[in-house]
Amino acid sequence: MKQEERRQQTTRRLMEATRALIEEKGCNSITMQDIVGRSGLSKGAIFHYVKSKDEIFVWLLQEGLEETNQRFMSEIEQGHRRFEEPMQQIAESIIQYENPLNVTNKVLLYLLGKEKDPVVGEALKLYYDRSVYLSRLWIETGQRYGVIPESVEADKTAEMFTLMTLGLRIRSSIPGTEAVFKAHDITAWMTSMLNPPKEGK
Repeated sequence: MKQEERRQQTTRRLMEATRALIEEKGCNSITMQDIVGRSGLSKGAIFHYVKSKDEIFVWLLQEGLEETNQRFMSEIEQGHRRFEEPMQQIAESIIQYENPLNVTNKVLLYLLGKEKDPVVGEALKLYYDRSVYLSRLWIETGQRYGVIPESVEADKTAEMFTLMTLGLRIRSSIPGTEAVFKAHDITAWMTSMLNPPKEGK
């Protein structure tokens, strides 16, 4: 097996094991020994790629974002260059952000509590920057295909959407919160901003 294939296989096993453990126990209770046991990998194999469980948590956080981007771009590549199909991929991700049991929500909240750790702090910054970048990319792609007006300021709108979805994810962790402005309201509002009805319709 080539080194890159081995790395990908090890990374996948670590992420699957850690995801399952988070679903069962939450982030705080998990130890590296738990991950060793669940993944079936040796400590040597694991520590060749990561130094702590937090690094694996960062992978999980990044994976969720990249999966949304892949689904969005797949719609474009398949020729679905109207507004509805690519936006549906983003909307489905936003709906998951409302779920308190969502693994990436749990990971995000856990990592936000460790922002003073230089590795975690840098990872959070990269995640935020990547979130804004991809939001801007999606808007600019829509503008390129004429389904989002050029009048939409891609930079500001992308950051606003990122801030709103972060707020949604944080709210999901607050017990007993009765939400009035829900995920579907956010996606409807985004749609009205990005794809307003044509005059006369």
